Amino acid sequence: MQAGELLALEGHFDVIVISDTLNLAADVQGLLQRLHRVSGPDTRLLINFHSNLWRPLLGLGRLLGVAHRAPESSWLASGDVENMLALADWELVRHENRLPVPLRLFGLGSVLSRWLAPLCPWACLTDFMVARPRRGQRRELSVSVVIPARNEAGNIEAAVQRTPQMGLWTELIFIEGHSRDNTWAEIQRVKAAHPELRITVLQQTGKGKGNAVREAFAVAQGELLMILDADLTMPPEELPKFYEVVASGRAEFANGVRLVYPMDEKAMQFLNLCANKTFGILFTWMLGQSLKDTLCGTKVLTRAHYEQIAANRAYFGDFDPFGDFDLLFGAGKLNLRIADVPIRYKERTYGTTNIQRWSHGWLLLRMVLFAARKLKFV
Repeated sequence: MQAGELLALEGHFDVIVISDTLNLAADVQGLLQRLHRVSGPDTRLLINFHSNLWRPLLGLGRLLGVAHRAPESSWLASGDVENMLALADWELVRHENRLPVPLRLFGLGSVLSRWLAPLCPWACLTDFMVARPRRGQRRELSVSVVIPARNEAGNIEAAVQRTPQMGLWTELIFIEGHSRDNTWAEIQRVKAAHPELRITVLQQTGKGKGNAVREAFAVAQGELLMILDADLTMPPEELPKFYEVVASGRAEFANGVRLVYPMDEKAMQFLNLCANKTFGILFTWMLGQSLKDTLCGTKVLTRAHYEQIAANRAYFGDFDPFGDFDLLFGAGKLNLRIADVPIRYKERTYGTTNIQRWSHGWLLLRMVLFAARKLKFV
C-alpha cells in the first residue's frame, strides 16, 4: 500500500476523502499538494481527523490496558490543518466538530452526537473540514440580471440606464408580479425604447419574489445569474463587484451585505437591522461560513450551480417566498464557497416595501429552525 504522499493518480476527481488518516501522513503538505494536482475547479476535499482531545484519553486507555497501541501520530490541531491546506493551495470552505461521545451507549451516543455536537463543538473529538482548490483561472462569463418588479413602475427606466454591461454580454430579465400600478406597461415601454439592449420581459405566474426569481432563471441565457431588486436600494452600479468575485474564482456564490458601510437614514428600520444581524449570526453557525447579511436581495451564482441547488430543493422543501434562504441553504448544502460583498444601501425613492415585518419575520425564523435540523442536527 502506498503512502498518500506517494500516490500516483491520473485525471480529475469531483470529491476526494481523507478519513482518519491525515494525522498518520509523514508529509501532510506534500499529500495535499499531490491531491491538488488531480482536482478541478469544483472539486471538494473532505477531511476528518481526530481532535487533540483524543490524546490524553488514548494515553489513559493504554495505561489501563484497554486501548491498543497505534502508529505514531502527528496530532494535528485544526489550525495546523488550515495552514497546510493554504500552503498546498486549498481554501477552507467549512469546518465543523463532531462526536462528543465516542461510544454507542445503547443508542445514546448517536443522540448526543446529533443534538449536542452543534451546541458544544469544544467538547467534540473529531474535526470535519471541506476545502476547495484555491482560485482557478479567471474567465469571462455571459450575464443574466433578473429584476423582479411588483409596483415598481417608477424604477424600471433607471434600472435599465444604471445596470452596467458585464462580461461577454449582459441581458436584463424583468419579471412583473401582479402589480397594482402600471409596472407591466412601463416594462414593455422601456424594452421597446431600448432595442440595442438584450431585454426579456415576462409576467409571473406564481406568487412571491422567490417564485419570480425561479421563473426568470428558467429562461435566463447567461452563464452567471444575478438578482437585482427593482427598488434599486442596492445600486446597480455595484454589480460588477459581484461579477468579479465569481469570474475570478474567489468564490462560487456572491452575497450582498448592507451592514458594513453607513446606509441612508431611512434605508432600514432599527428592528429590521437587529433581525438582519441575528439571521447573519445564525447562518454563520449553520453553514460554517461567515455571513453578515442573509436578506440582501442581490445574490449571484453560476447557472450550473443554481441548477444543482434546484435539483436538490426537495431536501429543504419549497416554502421560501423570498428566495434568499432557499439559495443560501442550497449553496451551503453543496459546500459552495460564499463571499460577502459589501454594498452601500440606499433609501427607496419610489413606492413602498413589499415586506411585512412581523409575519414575514416569523416565517423566516421558522425556516431557519427547519434548516438547522437539516444542516446541523444530522
